[in-house]
Amino acid sequence: MDALTSNIGHCLWTGIADAGKAVTVADRLLSDDMFSGWGIRTLATSMSAYNPMSYHNGSVWAHDNALCAAGLMRYGFTGHTQRVARAIFDAAAHFGYRLPELFCGFPCEEYPVPIPYPTSCSPQAWAAAAPLQLLTTLLRITPQPSAGRFWCAPAMPGHYLPLRVTGLRLGQAHLTIDTRRDGWDLAGLDGTGIELVREPRTCHATAAT
Repeated sequence: MDALTSNIGHCLWTGIADAGKAVTVADRLLSDDMFSGWGIRTLATSMSAYNPMSYHNGSVWAHDNALCAAGLMRYGFTGHTQRVARAIFDAAAHFGYRLPELFCGFPCEEYPVPIPYPTSCSPQAWAAAAPLQLLTTLLRITPQPSAGRFWCAPAMPGHYLPLRVTGLRLGQAHLTIDTRRDGWDLAGLDGTGIELVREPRTCHATAAT
């Protein structure tokens, strides 16, 4: 490998990573040189080209983190996923809940707020979509109406509970998911003929974290 980058998380997202290598990938994504506390950096601090203010060589991109989080969850790394999601949500709070295209990769231990990238676009479409992808990932939703199934098994960090998500469209159905510390409920599937599968659909489950 020429460099340690966030691209390795995309290998989890697409499912092309061997299950036996997933643990190494997951742990490297959350290592100190990759994870700033505000998100996964595009390039590790241990790389010679690292620059926390570089567009691609050390900055943090919200959509990139959302893809990495989805990949981590796909392989069963729930704890890793929650850390990434919370980092991006915490960063969003400092940007008025409108995530920019990217921000600098300085560590949160040294900087109590994420440092803006001077010329990043805001709003930016894929940054705006990142929290929705993260929410879908944490709720562990996988709809497959053609197969008559809807997988759901929320793994929301307790920090965000209780949480109610309403107005989810599945064909003509409108779903509501209520997540609490003592459990969760999903309403709206009655009469659709679609089975609720109360477990995550992980294609490469390798860890229970």
